[in-house]
Amino acid sequence: MTGEPEPIARALLAAGVLFFDPDGLVLLVKPKYKDGWEVPGGHLLPGESPSAAAVREVAEELGVTTRLGPLLVVDWAPMGPEDRVLFLFDGGVPDREWRERLAPDGVEIGEAAFHPPSRLEELLPARLARRVRAAIAARTAGRTDHLEPGVRS
Repeated sequence: MTGEPEPIARALLAAGVLFFDPDGLVLLVKPKYKDGWEVPGGHLLPGESPSAAAVREVAEELGVTTRLGPLLVVDWAPMGPEDRVLFLFDGGVPDREWRERLAPDGVEIGEAAFHPPSRLEELLPARLARRVRAAIAARTAGRTDHLEPGVRS
């Protein structure tokens, strides 16, 4: 030991939710501030739990309240000086009334639509497509998976 403390890892935390329609399509949102699609969700605020952040972000982005199902995946993603730890929760299959009430905020989110899982790689950044695919597999298997980065470990 040299007397100098080792650097401590710092990570940004984010949480998202996967919602499905009765046909197995996945809800994605189109941010206004960047190209491509994302899952509903965002960064945690100081002192906020991942589940609380996911519920808050869905309400802010889409104008609907939600009850979360189980945690599907936790993904560690190295991203330069600050790593990311990302949580994806199961939002289940909301009823038709909930789906009809979806109202993108128009500031952060411009559009929300259900898409077939077969289009994930086309619509999402590769790292997110891997995470969503892993979350769908975890949901199907009834488990929670640990990913590093985006790959079940």
